[in-house]
Amino acid sequence: MFGAQPTKTKIIMELINETKKKYKLEFFGIGSEFFGIIIVNWLLTVLSLGFYYPWAKAKKLKFLYGATALNNDRFAFHGTGKEMFVGFIKAIIIIAIIYGVFVLFLFLKMPLIGGLILYAGFIAIVPLAIHGSYRYRMSRTTWRGIRFGYRGNRDEFLLSFYKWLFFTIITLGIYGAWLSINSRRYVMSNVRMGDIAFKYEADGSDYFWMNFKNYFLSIITLGIYSFWWYKDLFAFYVDNLSLEKGEEKISLRSKATGSDFFVLIIINLLITVFTLGLGYAWAVTRTMKFFTEKIEIEGNIDLNAINQTEEDYTDATGEDIGDFLDLDLAM
Repeated sequence: MFGAQPTKTKIIMELINETKKKYKLEFFGIGSEFFGIIIVNWLLTVLSLGFYYPWAKAKKLKFLYGATALNNDRFAFHGTGKEMFVGFIKAIIIIAIIYGVFVLFLFLKMPLIGGLILYAGFIAIVPLAIHGSYRYRMSRTTWRGIRFGYRGNRDEFLLSFYKWLFFTIITLGIYGAWLSINSRRYVMSNVRMGDIAFKYEADGSDYFWMNFKNYFLSIITLGIYSFWWYKDLFAFYVDNLSLEKGEEKISLRSKATGSDFFVLIIINLLITVFTLGLGYAWAVTRTMKFFTEKIEIEGNIDLNAINQTEEDYTDATGEDIGDFLDLDLAM
């Protein structure tokens, strides 16, 4: 007679939906501008016999971070070439020592021991590079003047990493999926944006079976399914990441499809090949734009109420060691 009355659950859901906010991630970088930076960086690095590399990397990161925006406010990277040069020299010394010991054992005609020491030495510095790189990179990154930070404990991460590495070795590499995800979960869950905490909830078993399935499907389809593998990897990294502030939360979700990755990768490949590599800058900016457009963000955290909590940190040694080891340390 009086019509259906709204239930208590429905009212609560409506209130929750009303409080949800939409966040927009965008990339405004232009390929031609990035090309100019890359060319100058390359020339100066060659002319300086490689010593300009830290300044080149600082300029590259300033461009990529500064061209990325959240809700129309751009990120900023404040690291300097000078900071990275100090880390660069330290990284060279550490790697030179490892190689020096290897050469010494070759001279002593003990190549097997030398090889084991070389391998063990590089494995040993991987977690140091990851920890140091995140601590430096995050502390030099800001959004609206709010500094990011990394609160991981070095000794705790090293012990955990070596334990996971041991399991990987005795399982003949099978535990590598857990090593990768456990490391990523530890690092990402210790990242802060002011008083907002990042949280990563992925599980190694899900990662293992996803890659197991996609590996065989890619073989059966002669590589065609690999584009859908990229789609699953992207979704795995994005969908398991969230941001929290007390009871408030921001969730991320991938909107990318396998066909999206097919178009992105094929066009980037054509651009790079037919320009003899000169189109690399356009491929990078296209990829960054693609990633930001394919991430949907929603939640109920008020970004206008973020408080500054993180400290400054200027040691870029881990950042440079990561470069030498070709580690992908991007957030």
